[in-house]
Amino acid sequence: MTERLAALSILVPDYDEAIAFFCGTLGFALVEDIDQGTKRWVRVRPSGGGADLILARATGDQASGIGAQGAGRVWLFLETSDLARMRTRMEAAGVPFEEPTRSEPYGRVAVFRDPWGNRWDLLERAK
Repeated sequence: MTERLAALSILVPDYDEAIAFFCGTLGFALVEDIDQGTKRWVRVRPSGGGADLILARATGDQASGIGAQGAGRVWLFLETSDLARMRTRMEAAGVPFEEPTRSEPYGRVAVFRDPWGNRWDLLERAK
């Protein structure tokens, strides 16, 4: 028996806005977008694979969780093979970074925020 983390959900205010950010700005692939009547099943995947993100449109009281799922901490980690190039592309698209790129024992990293305030590490692993 084997297990893997297949997906996790991220609260967003609007499906199409989130698809534009993840698939346009970050270059993810739109894997599924299935209309279920009152909601959609929307799944996106980074170009290099890994766990998918389920874009979950918040309704009612869930809206207070948009951008706060990590309670202010970095809780999402996007690995890239070329941090400098990816950061330049993201900044050109208006993605805010909180700090200069820094080196850590595990690689180079820079913290950015998505349009809803979630904090992410953009990470290039050490060779």
